[in-house]
Amino acid sequence: MTATHAYQDDPRNAGILICVNGEHKKRAEAVVSVFDSGFILGDGVWEGIRLHDGHLAFLGQHLERLYEGAKALDMDIGLTPADLTARIEAICNANGMQGESGVHIRLMVTRGIKATPYQDPRVTIGPATIVIIPEYKTPTPETASKPISLFTVHVRRGPADVQDPKLNSHSKLNCILACIQAAKAGADEALMLDPHGFVATCNSVHFFIVKKGAVWTSSGDYCLGGITRGNVLELCRREGIPAYERNFSLTDVYSAQEAFVTGTFAGVAPVGMIDGRQIGCGTRGPMVERLQALYKGLLDEDRRG
Repeated sequence: MTATHAYQDDPRNAGILICVNGEHKKRAEAVVSVFDSGFILGDGVWEGIRLHDGHLAFLGQHLERLYEGAKALDMDIGLTPADLTARIEAICNANGMQGESGVHIRLMVTRGIKATPYQDPRVTIGPATIVIIPEYKTPTPETASKPISLFTVHVRRGPADVQDPKLNSHSKLNCILACIQAAKAGADEALMLDPHGFVATCNSVHFFIVKKGAVWTSSGDYCLGGITRGNVLELCRREGIPAYERNFSLTDVYSAQEAFVTGTFAGVAPVGMIDGRQIGCGTRGPMVERLQALYKGLLDEDRRG
C-alpha cells in the first residue's frame, strides 16, 4: 500500500456489512453479477467519502461530482441524492459507525446488468448497480508527517476528447499503469504530465508545490475536479495565501521549497522526493503544516454545518 493510502489494519473490517442495491450483505456475500457493466467494461462512476465525527464530510460536493459524471455518461443512477444519502447513512448505522472518524466509504455506481458482454449501453437490461462499502480505515500516523516520494512517469493525462480526466469513472487503467511504473521505480506515487509536458496530477491524488510563499497546482484542465484540491484552494484564498492554478513544468517542481498532495483519504500529505531529487529540506514544511491544520478546521466546520 502506498503512503498516500496506507492505513491501520482493523479487524472489525472482517465483519462489516456492505450495501448492494439497497440490501445489507456480509462481506463474503457481497457480490455483483459477472454481467455487470462495471465488471465487464469499467462502465460506471464512484466516490470516496470519509466520516468525520460521524458526519459524511463534504457529501454535497461528492454527490454533485457523482451525478455530473453519471449525466456525462448518460447513466441513470435511479435514486435522488437524498435517497442515496439515506442509503449511505443506513449502511453506516448498520455497522455501528455512528460518531466514528476512521471510516472510509467507497460508493460505486455502474450502468447495471447486461444481456451479453458488449459495450453498447442498449444491451443493459436492468437498473444501475449501487454498491456502498464502508470500512474502518484510518490513515497511518506517519501519513501526515513523513514525506512521500514521487516518480514522473511516461503515462500522460489525456485530453477531454480521448477520455475526459474530469470523469471519476471505473475505467482507471491509465492511472494504474502510472502507479505500476512509479512502484517499479521505488516511489510511492506517480507524477503525471499533461499532453504538453506540464504537470497535471498524480495517479490517485492531486499535486501542489510551494514557491516563495505561494501555493501552485495545475491548471485543472487534465485532472479530476478533486474535492480536497478545491477545498485547499478555497482555504488559501480565505486565509490570504497566494494560490495559483497554472501550467508549470518539472523545472519549477524541482526548485520548489515544498510539495504536497491532497486527497479524500490522506487529506494533505507532504512530498519530500521527486525523481530522486530532494524537495526543499526533504521534510514536512511550514506551509504543509499550516494547511493541514486549516483543513482539519474545515472538516470541523463542515460537520457543524
